[in-house]
Amino acid sequence: MPEFHYYHPIEVRYGDLDPQGHVNNAKYLTYMEQARVSYIRHLGLREGQAFLDVGMVLADLQVTFHAPIFFGDAVRVGVRFTRLGNKSLDSECSIEGQDGREFASGKAVLVTYDLRAGQTVTIPEVWREKIMEFEGLSEAL
Repeated sequence: MPEFHYYHPIEVRYGDLDPQGHVNNAKYLTYMEQARVSYIRHLGLREGQAFLDVGMVLADLQVTFHAPIFFGDAVRVGVRFTRLGNKSLDSECSIEGQDGREFASGKAVLVTYDLRAGQTVTIPEVWREKIMEFEGLSEAL
């Protein structure tokens, strides 16, 4: 399991469960999204920007389910960026129990996007610098 510098805690809610008594598969995606948004906020990538300014849109998503999550499980999501392109970023997530058990892993491709103009844009240099510093990288991903 990869090492993450950032984890976001998740509270499993009763409403997240399906009729079989475990967390519905679609909620795993929500948990990963919550963690990505929290990571972005933690790094301050959106500070001083309106929602419609440069943002990120989801271009691709892949999830592998490893084990069911049940109500009451202590869950956290590790998230990191693994590649910074010109206009796109790759991220990895791991939904884990506090005991280290992995419930799911996923990869996402995000594209930097100007929502007002309706077009892709280059990743802001300040984002690139903050991500590289936080992840402890000396070279571009």
